[in-house]
Amino acid sequence: MTDLTHYRNIGIFAHVDAGKTTTTERILKLTGKIHKLGEVHDGAATTDFMEQEQERGITIQSAATTCFWDDHRFNIIDTPGHVDFTIEVYRSLKVLDGGVGVFCGSGGVEPQSETNWRYANDSEVARIIYINKMDRLGADFYRVVEQVEKVLGAHPLVMTLPIGVEDDFTGVVDLMEMKAWVWDDSGDPMNYETIEIPAEYKEKAAEYREKLIETAVEQDDDLMEAYLEGNTPTNEDLKRCIRKGTIALDFFPTYCGSSFKNKGVQLVLNGVVDYLPSPTEVKPQPEVDLEGVETGEFAIVDVNKPLRALAFKIMDDRYGALTFIRIYSGKLAKGTTILNTFTGKTERIGRIVEMHADERIELDSAQAGDIVAVLGMKNVRTGHTLCDPKYPATLEPMVFPDPVISIAISPKDKAASEKMGIAIGKMIQEDPSFRVETDEESGETIIKGMGELHLDIKVDILKRTHGVEVSVGKPQVAYRETITQRVEDTYTHKKQTGGSGQFAKIDYVVEPGEAGSGFNFESKVTGGNVPREFWPAVSKGFKDSMDKGVLAGYPCLDVMVTLLDGSYHAVDSSAVAYEIAAKAAYRRTMPKAGAQLMEPIMKIDVFTPEDHVGDVIGDLNRRRGMIQGQEAGPSGVRIKADAPLSEMFGYIGDLRTMTSGRGQFSMEFAHYMPCPKNVAEVIIKEAEERNKK
Repeated sequence: MTDLTHYRNIGIFAHVDAGKTTTTERILKLTGKIHKLGEVHDGAATTDFMEQEQERGITIQSAATTCFWDDHRFNIIDTPGHVDFTIEVYRSLKVLDGGVGVFCGSGGVEPQSETNWRYANDSEVARIIYINKMDRLGADFYRVVEQVEKVLGAHPLVMTLPIGVEDDFTGVVDLMEMKAWVWDDSGDPMNYETIEIPAEYKEKAAEYREKLIETAVEQDDDLMEAYLEGNTPTNEDLKRCIRKGTIALDFFPTYCGSSFKNKGVQLVLNGVVDYLPSPTEVKPQPEVDLEGVETGEFAIVDVNKPLRALAFKIMDDRYGALTFIRIYSGKLAKGTTILNTFTGKTERIGRIVEMHADERIELDSAQAGDIVAVLGMKNVRTGHTLCDPKYPATLEPMVFPDPVISIAISPKDKAASEKMGIAIGKMIQEDPSFRVETDEESGETIIKGMGELHLDIKVDILKRTHGVEVSVGKPQVAYRETITQRVEDTYTHKKQTGGSGQFAKIDYVVEPGEAGSGFNFESKVTGGNVPREFWPAVSKGFKDSMDKGVLAGYPCLDVMVTLLDGSYHAVDSSAVAYEIAAKAAYRRTMPKAGAQLMEPIMKIDVFTPEDHVGDVIGDLNRRRGMIQGQEAGPSGVRIKADAPLSEMFGYIGDLRTMTSGRGQFSMEFAHYMPCPKNVAEVIIKEAEERNKK
């Protein structure tokens, strides 16, 4: 049996361009997994194996790989940094025990780092911090450490200090051993020597070593007491305390280096071994019932317990569907039958493979703590629980955000139409944040996603991977509708045909709900005027109607319906009659309740060189943006703003023009806000014209 204490399931996450994939490449080289380094900017990185990734120099899918360091097994997932693909980060964090947060030495804590950090906090994942690109112009280790404290509200525990900066960056001071690691200029990560700390760094090293000890001994009262009496703890004791504090999320061991120049990565690997938890040291996954409520049972990491595994990613490749699973307890062997608790169906395990990016190594079995891929699963989706049929259980599922942008696509010819249906089916399985629906009126296929880049990549995958040529319409915004006034109303549904008829009368109140509350229904009927068994039918009638608002046909948000009274007929009343009455009541009452169009507002984070700040702010104001703040850094200014999604299409092109190609931005969904009257009028008019067609 494998010793689980030697397992580390880790993810590498950061803002786009902070150097995650390059860092992963260096780890694979150091652990002997690859012999030639691939560079992201050359499109040759091992974990960036999609054509789209190689061309754009960004990571789109999270890639899994396994390697060994110091007799410890690392299951590593390299996640994307781009905001449109945060879903990949979220679902990877869900199944990992620890993480390495990579920050750029000059860019510092960037917008996407904040989102990913927030996800990691929500998932309670222990992390170490690696401040990369110390050879970059404007790199400043101490400033980034300060930003981690201020912007992320985290407590970085500095473990290494940089020797030299920018072009003069040659190595790091290891505060644990109080030695300097210095690399030569050959670019070989193994060409280093450990020497005494250079004189000019001794004072700073002593100061940070003291901080390190003071923070670490807080984890152990006896050590703390001994330290206050003047006894210095041993390195073994310190490591034990740092490990305890890291797993408890009290602080985050912080390293620095330059992955591209091969300096400092070994210490990060040692940090993963020394301070990040093994599968047995993290909180066990809670089990839930069919409603998603915790049962009080847990999937304890133990090979001898019944099988509990979570499918966290589906990937389609030339051999069929690959299902990535994290095994929490028990064993998984080839040829065994497992139960998918979501579908209630059993499936047989065909082939189990260990992934190394897009290469695979066949396995006969896997066990608790492993991250493996299984081929040939038919009905498994992201977030489904796989378990032993004799001991069924469901693990806490994943929750995915709703898409905010949609575009219409249509195949160029009939042959492409069939291929498109199959291809889109596969893409939906792979990416839970990608949705597809057919517009019943126009017959168009509408694809929905998290941003322009997200959908751009999806269309590209359709063309290249699946060979489907499509015409693409202009992006559409996911508007919503709501109401602003309370209206008390009554509706009677009467229909007389031969034999029994239909009768339902309802008196009700429709009023605005709290923001984010969705649809709520309550009945205050007393005395049986509307029998209790018909209340769900009234609720269903209103709820089903919410999918289509009365202004422009967009879904309706945050409405409270209260059933006050009504009447029924002993023969003619039925659940169907009450449901029809509720649907007709919705159409009658909603226009009286001050219906209002809502638009998605995005959180925008723009980076621009200082001399273009005025242009950028002026442009954001023209786009109805509200500036929330700005912050000057060494290489430019970060501007934070809220702006409507409808005004942000094509923004990256305009920003690059304004800033001579040096500007960057990221955006993510923030909330819905009422649409200004002039904008709403245009949207409603467009909807009316669409309906006429």
